[in-house]
Amino acid sequence: MLFIFKRTFPVNIRNLVDNKPFEIMKHVFIDQPKMRNNRFRLPSILIFFLMFMSICSGLHSQSLSGEKKDAQEIYRIVPTDDFEITGKGENKKWNRADWLQLPRRRPVMAENSLSTQMKAMYSENGIYFLFICQDKVLSSTMLADFLDLWKEDVVEVFLWTDEELPFYFEYEISPLDYELPLLISNENMELLRWQPFYYEENRKTKHATSVQGGQKKSGAEINSWTAEFFIPYKLLSPLKNVPPKKGTTWRANFYRNDYDSGSASWSWKPVEKGYHEYDKFGVVLFE
Repeated sequence: MLFIFKRTFPVNIRNLVDNKPFEIMKHVFIDQPKMRNNRFRLPSILIFFLMFMSICSGLHSQSLSGEKKDAQEIYRIVPTDDFEITGKGENKKWNRADWLQLPRRRPVMAENSLSTQMKAMYSENGIYFLFICQDKVLSSTMLADFLDLWKEDVVEVFLWTDEELPFYFEYEISPLDYELPLLISNENMELLRWQPFYYEENRKTKHATSVQGGQKKSGAEINSWTAEFFIPYKLLSPLKNVPPKKGTTWRANFYRNDYDSGSASWSWKPVEKGYHEYDKFGVVLFE
């Protein structure tokens, strides 16, 4: 049967890949004189049609798979005008940004896994982030900024603005609206951390949180909590490649820790030894 197909259809199958299926149809069924008198015409047409549909279906699936992969490999940050932070993410400007789902990494649960999603936008002055975290219990007791927030419920953003240097920015915020901004130097996993000094005016973040389905207090039973915050470019100084413009790319990763029963973690990109493996960060593109 393959021999019949080859003799009956002297066409280059590569044309399918080159998006020329209609040229093939015309070549086979109109331009080929042998087809008009070939006794294998009907079965050959059926064979060709089935193979044609199978190949096109495969190419279509491959295209969709590529689009899905691109969406997962690169997160696109859309521009926005500045707006007020409320901790609820209700501003209509957020509708322009796409949600990014953070997979649960540890422990892996096939069912009933609490979801974590985030989105981001950028303005002329800084970057906006919005996290929504499904939760059952608010495991957060720390009542001040600049504490070890990662030891309790928290979301974290890591921004590596220049791949030529091992310096990046880390930001953490708890459900009770306490924050930890840090500038990190990471030479072969030897971490040095700096907290901002004269942390005021245009260098200071704007942040707020809210709780859904319960009270905003330690140990409360809830359905979810939301964190909304703004990181000004002035706070990222002296990192390079800041502020971003259209077409700028940074490396980044986004995390969540939860302590309902033991420790659980979510991240955009998987890491092995810890959150500071910046070589495993994903790519964000400023549109």
